[in-house]
Amino acid sequence: MMKKPLPIGVDNFEKIITGGYCYVDKTMFIKELLDMKGEANLFLRPRRFGKTLNLSMLRYFFEDTGDREKNQQNKTLFHGMKIMNEGEAYTSLMGAYPVLNLTLKSARQREPETAFYMMRAEIAAEFGRHRDVVEAGKDRLSAKEYGRYMAIAEEEAEEREYRNSLQLFCRCMHSITGKNTVILIDEYDVPLENAYFNGFYERMVDFIRSFFEAGLKTNDYLQFAVITGCLRISKESIFTGLNHLRIISILDQRYSEHFGFTEPEVYQMMCDYEVEKRFPLMKEWYDGYKFGASEIYNPWSVINFLYDLYADSSAFPRPYWINTSSNNIIRDLIVRADRETKGQIETLLAGKALDVRVHEEITYGDMHSRGENLWNFLYFTGYLTKESEYFKESSVFLRLRIPDTEVKTIYQNTILGWIDQNLAKQDFRELYRGIEEGNVERVRDIINSQLFSTISFYDSAENFYHGFLAGILSQSENYLVKSNRESGNGRSDLMIKSPSLRGRAFILEFKVSEHIDDLEADAEKALRQIYEKRYADELRREGYRKIDCYGIAFYRKDCEVRFGRGAEAG
Repeated sequence: MMKKPLPIGVDNFEKIITGGYCYVDKTMFIKELLDMKGEANLFLRPRRFGKTLNLSMLRYFFEDTGDREKNQQNKTLFHGMKIMNEGEAYTSLMGAYPVLNLTLKSARQREPETAFYMMRAEIAAEFGRHRDVVEAGKDRLSAKEYGRYMAIAEEEAEEREYRNSLQLFCRCMHSITGKNTVILIDEYDVPLENAYFNGFYERMVDFIRSFFEAGLKTNDYLQFAVITGCLRISKESIFTGLNHLRIISILDQRYSEHFGFTEPEVYQMMCDYEVEKRFPLMKEWYDGYKFGASEIYNPWSVINFLYDLYADSSAFPRPYWINTSSNNIIRDLIVRADRETKGQIETLLAGKALDVRVHEEITYGDMHSRGENLWNFLYFTGYLTKESEYFKESSVFLRLRIPDTEVKTIYQNTILGWIDQNLAKQDFRELYRGIEEGNVERVRDIINSQLFSTISFYDSAENFYHGFLAGILSQSENYLVKSNRESGNGRSDLMIKSPSLRGRAFILEFKVSEHIDDLEADAEKALRQIYEKRYADELRREGYRKIDCYGIAFYRKDCEVRFGRGAEAG
């Protein structure tokens, strides 16, 4: 039997339902939203956790399109959904309101003028979507209201008109239909994050503040608003005066199961696609989030892995989430990390937790002002998750950890990339001089200093140290570095050789010690292994005659080095 296609990259509710895509029913979000009766609601969830799709669902449920046939078509989208069993108090509100639905994600632009243009274009497009309603009811608008509306729809209005566009839309719709408007705004913080990393943050804050204030603060024609984003930007700087705003973060018990997939939902999907045997791997890679009291899986990664499993039930998991944004926050963390922060990152990579005081109201500019702000940033954006929480010193504290294997690979891959970039800027001629002279003290001290300044992850220690040292030694223009680890052929870890057979060649073998007191003995073992397994034979067959050997042992930030002549093995 054909399985339903998986909606990778499809976040339009109508397209998912009419296209026969697999859909995890989240319509009880509608019931909870109506039960809570919040006039302005800000939902904060990590990226790719279903925010856009949920807003699309709200639009198709509540929107009065002005076309009776289209309204009926929208209602059929919900046949068989959970919300339809909740009674007329909810179903009677289907097609009941005008809906303004905006996404601000198109403002992710390097240049400020382009970012502001994209936001104006998005607002204009939404005004244009309701143009038929306005044209049909323009006799109920003043000439000024009609002119301002059309100027925005045709992208001819001044910037101040766009700042007031939410209120204008609601007032016009009320004049024409007699109904208040539902406002849906997706990814409100994308323009702010983008502006922060591209140097025009204050200007963007000023625009977003006035945009929200005009539409949400004293808008008599607003039924309710739902806004989504990843981060709670400081109330003072963005949501000035919005005392009625309800902010629902991943700490809240309410709405906790409506964004992302619960474990029963994931397991049922895997059963439907007959790949439930791979559930333990799915859990290891993409579970680990805690929203309120609910255990949540990353929906984007679940769907992508399920897609791969359906084609090949033995497919390997991958870090799908890493490719959905620039990961600027992680990169910025690594680049700016001081000694204490590096130690905390290593604690997280070792599978341990950090205790952090909660700060829900922060700005991008605050990210590095205090260590706690940084870890709060990473928590609310999905790079860390809550293991537990407790109350202390009149504050809420969280015990935070890396959620799952997928996110751990994001940290590791970013760290490795940063190490490579950092190494490329350095001069390692002193290290090579020490290697050529057999000066083990100099070689040890240079390697130790580099280990001290970088970030390690010890659950894959051998691979880390191997990649770390290979990266350093590859900086030389006078030698070629050959890594044998990937081939698994029983050869030495690294071979360094001159392009000329008359030049020098070196063999390096690594050990990872279980205790710092084992460093000296393990370095000796590594050196002895080169001789016992005759690693120099390959170089001799190639024609090299000047061959030296190094055994290197590592324990966290320390190493020990032993040296021997290759010719002595003969």
